[in-house]
Parts: sequence; structure tokens; C-alpha cells
Amino acid sequence: MSPEQAGSPSQADGSAAWEAVLTSLEQDAAGQTADPGAVAGWSEPAGLGPIPRELVGRASRLLAAQRDALAALEASRRSVASQMGALRAVDATREPRGSVYLDASA
Repeated sequence: MSPEQAGSPSQADGSAAWEAVLTSLEQDAAGQTADPGAVAGWSEPAGLGPIPRELVGRASRLLAAQRDALAALEASRRSVASQMGALRAVDATREPRGSVYLDASA
């Protein structure tokens, strides 16, 4: 890439768009940490093009943070599943509360 192309307006626009997307994702990640129900959904932004080289490190750190959050959620899911299994085992040992005799004379 020539020096004239390196500072082109389209490249600056692409860098600004990527910075905005990364900032939004970082804020969403921070919100998820504070309140897991805070972020409702996400859709992939269109037309960004390749990530600028100077933002790769920032994107990598964000990816690592998202992977850590995913691992924490998976650990929580396993814990809840284990607790639900224990509750089901206790519930299975309860005796029925309804009638156990049948009045055949009626």
C-alpha cells in the first residue's frame, strides 16, 4: 500500500467505524459483567471491511474477555444443572400425598 493510500479518507472512515463497533462491544461486555441480563442481543455490523492493523490488539483483548465470560457462564450452567439434578433426586424420594387405598365397596 502506498503512503498516499494509507491515509485515505475511506481508510480513516473504516478505522472510525471499527473503533465504534469495538467500543460498543466493550461497553456491552462491561454491562454483562455488571448485570448478565443487561444486553439483549447483538447483530453483526455490515460493511466494515477488514479490521485495521492498529485495532487488532484491542479486538484480541475483547475476544479474550468474551471467551472468559463464556467460560464463566458455562461453569454457572453446569452448577445449576447439578443443583437441579439434586433437587430432582430429592423430589423422587417423596411419597405421594394422595389417597393410597381404593374403596371397592362404593
